[in-house]
Amino acid sequence: MFATPAAAAALLSLGLAAQPAAAQIRNAPAPRALEFAAYIFAASNVCGYRIGTDTFEALLVKQGTRSADVSPRGPFGGRVQSMFALMSNDMAQHREKACLAVAGEYGPEGTVAKDVLLPARRSCPRPATSLPPWR
Repeated sequence: MFATPAAAAALLSLGLAAQPAAAQIRNAPAPRALEFAAYIFAASNVCGYRIGTDTFEALLVKQGTRSADVSPRGPFGGRVQSMFALMSNDMAQHREKACLAVAGEYGPEGTVAKDVLLPARRSCPRPATSLPPWR
């Protein structure tokens, strides 16, 4: 298998011999794809939108990546989380304008792409503010 024991030891020290053949080194997604993922995650977090997974995945594929790559446990999730934190903080400071802007870009009637962000589902049929004060 290996030409010499020294070559085998060198590969093992690098961790190359222990990797399965299916594990391939991949290039990082384009910075724009990572920013897009962080933006959508931040909008979902701050504004309460649901992510249209099929549409989101399709847009990521167009940018040369997958949702598994940019998810928190994905190989590039750390980078996305850093951007997500900054974007979430900025959106939270200007919540009303930010939520309207992101809905206009990626909501059901989005100008950039439709149905990436969907309205949040209500778990309660009526808002909590309509409950009588004695409850």
